Amino acid sequence: MKSFPMFIRTTDRNVVVIGGGEQAAQKVRLLMKSDANLVIVAAALEDELQALVDQGAARHLETLETDVFKDAAMVFIGTGCPGFDGAAHALAKSCGCIVNVVDQPELCDMTTPAIVDRDPIVVAIGSEGTAPVLTRDIKTKLEEMLPLNIGGLAALAGRLRPSVTNNVPRAHRRAFWAWVFKGSARDQWTRGSERKAARIIKDAIAVGRAPHDRADGHISLVGAGPGARDLLTLRAVERLQEADVIYYDRLVDPEVLELARRDAERVFVGKHVGAHALPQDKISAMIVAEARKGRKVVRLKSGDPCIFGRATEELDAARAAGISIDIVPGVTAASAAGASLKQSLTERGVADTFVVATGTGCASDPLPDCTRMSGPGTTTAFYMSVRQAGRIASRLIEQGLPPHSMVDVCVDVSKSTERHIKTTVSDLLADIGSHDIEGCAIVLVTWPRDVAQNKPAQTARLLQGVSA
Repeated sequence: MKSFPMFIRTTDRNVVVIGGGEQAAQKVRLLMKSDANLVIVAAALEDELQALVDQGAARHLETLETDVFKDAAMVFIGTGCPGFDGAAHALAKSCGCIVNVVDQPELCDMTTPAIVDRDPIVVAIGSEGTAPVLTRDIKTKLEEMLPLNIGGLAALAGRLRPSVTNNVPRAHRRAFWAWVFKGSARDQWTRGSERKAARIIKDAIAVGRAPHDRADGHISLVGAGPGARDLLTLRAVERLQEADVIYYDRLVDPEVLELARRDAERVFVGKHVGAHALPQDKISAMIVAEARKGRKVVRLKSGDPCIFGRATEELDAARAAGISIDIVPGVTAASAAGASLKQSLTERGVADTFVVATGTGCASDPLPDCTRMSGPGTTTAFYMSVRQAGRIASRLIEQGLPPHSMVDVCVDVSKSTERHIKTTVSDLLADIGSHDIEGCAIVLVTWPRDVAQNKPAQTARLLQGVSA
């Protein structure tokens, strides 16, 4: 960011607008949404500004003097004369003010954003002057999303906050406010039943917790997707923003963690193929222990939690402890690979079966028979299979897949380091080695329905080459 977004307090402070024409009027219209003391400096005022002065909504000074800048929160300059604007800018800066000069970005310490006003909820959208049309489009979408009366709920919450502090135990406050702003209380308010919403909020304060609030915490197994944070589901983002503590793996992109609330605790558990910073039973025990403290726990896994994500162990641990748990699905790497390649993983008449398999198993079955479901009419996505590429290629050829069949190796799908290697079954092992591919990669093999299979004698000769 070249500009840091922030909100400047205007209560009992002057905001100075220099200019008496349309440019100044545009700034004044925006500032009228605040409670600032408006001071307009101009020899003469156009009718709109004069009317505001006549109504007592602004003060008018005909001459510019340095005293006007004393203790001013900010200064806007727009006289229509570039020379006078420049001189006024120099004078304001000499008095230590932050300044905005209309249509002269090089003289601006600040810029005015597009604003969505649901007082006291205010959303400001800026593009550092690069894309005003885009910021207006975003503003329009936000205007549609935010109920017109949502600011009233925020104002009520502000008035009730001392009562909540006195009556709702600290351990239950986050759940209480989540219910107010995201649960049935908000639903009642935004439907127009504001009195009913206020009553049920006050009733909840009286009993010291939100309806259905439990002392126990909650665990969410959340799919982080293949890497790019904009591939997360809305529910995944919601869970991250609610979480008290997040346990994440090596393959989770740091940008995904930026979506979590700032004060959430982040714990790296470092799982990856062939090495674990923490054993699975230890991770399961940790997330259950945190939930027992009444905390909201997110177990953040790359891809989808239910596809080679060890979800079963964590589900069993939570159920055994009586902790509520939910699963938020994520975009799995095979789907992201197909999207990146701009090709379907299934195709009528070519591949009507899609198989997800892993080349690396567990301690009791380290080399699973991952090709057993591959055959004519099948696309197989091999996860965690780079180190097993030679074995997989040999088995596919042995099962009858022609050696010249194409294979896609997709590395770091959706990340900035994404790579795509197109090779053949017979060259798979050699090309993986020559391109230094290791770790996070998906191997996609489509076995078309109408491709002739190898004969046994051909297969024997081909396997010698693959093994070599």
